[in-house]
Amino acid sequence: MLARHGAYDGPVHELGLLRGVVTAVERTVGAARVEAVGLRVGTRSGAVPEALLGAWPLAVADTAWPDARLELEVVQAAVWCPACGAERAIDEYFALACPVCATPTANLVKGREFEVTYADIDGGAPP
Repeated sequence: MLARHGAYDGPVHELGLLRGVVTAVERTVGAARVEAVGLRVGTRSGAVPEALLGAWPLAVADTAWPDARLELEVVQAAVWCPACGAERAIDEYFALACPVCATPTANLVKGREFEVTYADIDGGAPP
């Protein structure tokens, strides 16, 4: 996906998202060397975990920490079903109804997440 002097042919959406993540982490940690970045991603967030992992090397290529790892926590999407009185996991084929009892619901309670959860920094001197 990444050619040293060529074009990136991977998911552009995820690359744009990751560039925002990198900018936010750089603003937070300053000159510290980052070893890993944690990212919580919901299954209904619009970001594809595999594409994020594939685009990560390009997103960090021009940083002070090009070898930093991206560690994803994928959050399964869920809706609240008023009839069951419970949270119910949904998949990508969700049809605005509880997957258990078929009661209509669109109350998505999990799955939209896209948030940086941590940045592990090197305890040594900055590079």
